[in-house]
Amino acid sequence: MKSSYIGIGLLNPKSPTNVGGIMRAAGCYEADAVFFTGKRYLLAASNGNAQYNTDTKGAGRAIPQTQVEDLREAVGKDVSLVCVDLVEGACPLPEFQHPEKALYIFGPEDGTVTQALIDVSDAVVYMPTKGCMNLAASVNVLLYDRMAKMAHFESGDTLIRQSRDTNNRVKVKQVAQKG
Repeated sequence: MKSSYIGIGLLNPKSPTNVGGIMRAAGCYEADAVFFTGKRYLLAASNGNAQYNTDTKGAGRAIPQTQVEDLREAVGKDVSLVCVDLVEGACPLPEFQHPEKALYIFGPEDGTVTQALIDVSDAVVYMPTKGCMNLAASVNVLLYDRMAKMAHFESGDTLIRQSRDTNNRVKVKQVAQKG
């Protein structure tokens, strides 16, 4: 049985492009679920002209994407709530120690995490940048940081062959040792 849990919580996201990018990141970093609140995303995604396929690996078919009223009720009590936003007093991501089980909550593209969620969260972290990052980019950075710090990842050529696009067959040139 898996002892870790990675959930992504999105507060009222508006962009199908960002949500698609988040789903792709969720697949790359083996997240368990993506939850979202609000109606803006579904409304935008229902407009055929607004929907772009940024989840090109199809993670949305394997990872549940669920609309909820309140992100605090999306997961069990044993899962830590971690808000990710540029909030005064937050912990910088390079110093943050990820819990084994976490729901990472991100604010909307044009807003911030609510004070109510900040007040009940187990941790609040931010990415030290000049300016704010795109929502999907923020999710990617957070998930990469978690993977790198928790050493829950495979490495090597087998993983590269499984992960790369089909049109990529490039290899590092082997240099003969001088001696």
